[in-house]
Amino acid sequence: MLRFLFAGSLLVGLFAINPAYADFQSCLGALKAQSEANGVAAATVEAATRNLTFDPSVIEAENEQPEFVTPIWDYIAALVDDERIADGRAAMRRWAKWLDVAERRYRVPASVIAAVWGIESNFGRNFGTRPVLQSLASLACSASRRPEYYRREFLAAMQIVGAGDADPSNFVGSWAGAFGHTQFMPSTFLRLAVDLDGDGRRDVINSVPDALGSTANYLHHSGWIWSLPWGFEVKIPAHYAGPSGRRNKQPMAVWAARGITHIDGAPLRGAMRVSLFLPAGPKGPAFLVTRNFDAIYSYNAAESYALAIGLLSDRLRGRGPIVTAWPTSDPGLSRAGRREVQALLIRRGYDLGGKIDGVLGRKTQAAIADFQARVGLKPDGRACRSVLAALRGR
Repeated sequence: MLRFLFAGSLLVGLFAINPAYADFQSCLGALKAQSEANGVAAATVEAATRNLTFDPSVIEAENEQPEFVTPIWDYIAALVDDERIADGRAAMRRWAKWLDVAERRYRVPASVIAAVWGIESNFGRNFGTRPVLQSLASLACSASRRPEYYRREFLAAMQIVGAGDADPSNFVGSWAGAFGHTQFMPSTFLRLAVDLDGDGRRDVINSVPDALGSTANYLHHSGWIWSLPWGFEVKIPAHYAGPSGRRNKQPMAVWAARGITHIDGAPLRGAMRVSLFLPAGPKGPAFLVTRNFDAIYSYNAAESYALAIGLLSDRLRGRGPIVTAWPTSDPGLSRAGRREVQALLIRRGYDLGGKIDGVLGRKTQAAIADFQARVGLKPDGRACRSVLAALRGR
């Protein structure tokens, strides 16, 4: 989740400086000074930043975000798979009390809250392993795409530490500094985190209720409307060449007049304004999406991400998968399929760093590409059906 924060006079002065600081430590020194100016105790600042070093890998990660570089059918295959659906339903049963509290208080469906939890941290199994302060300092003090944004997030993270809402020793998260069960950015935490369990602390790291409540509060503030779905699959006419796009909202009747129907052929009815979303173009699945889709989009500004949340929330409610096939002859794999690919690659002698986790890191992608080249497939590094079949010897 990526959000924005505040500015102060000293902070503005800091941002006006060219990002090319003499070195990382001089940049960090400026951030420490601003943290103290923001009210964080000097001793806390010193203890939290004493061992921070520059991590160049976060710059690489910034340029390889899967929401923007992965084919949509691969992205959805790995995020909305049978394993996550089963785990999600189990998590919803276990935390039903608090999901119900969050749903009633913030008027956001439990299935949507749970879907965010599942995709952000696999229901608490994967918070990320990167120290939040180190990641944010590295992104702030470098030629990242948005150094000023990450400087603000670093200062917000220091306020969280200063308030005792995170312990630097286990304050870990994603490459971008998102943390906790539902991966809040620090500035978002300061604005919208809530103490749902009533213990006097806002804790999205150790408290599942607080994380679920905070996520519901975020979506509520992003404009979620209880009476609307996020969207639904539709059927568009063959060779459709009309308007589309998340921002192009029109009354339902306008889309009906263009020949669009529900996926089962039933006519469109109702007065709500929706937009036609074609994530893979007119030959793939089509969806009419509401402003609730935009609320999800604001959590992580990628349309593929918002679609994954919507589809997973539907499956958690017991609804079926999408009907229209993705426009590819070589579909992507679930996480189970990806783990099998990794296991078979290791069996063939590839070094994947000892991991069979279904995550397509650089070593896995390089191994797949090498194997593809050897067997006459396009060496694109995709974990897809053709690769798995070839590895199985078929």
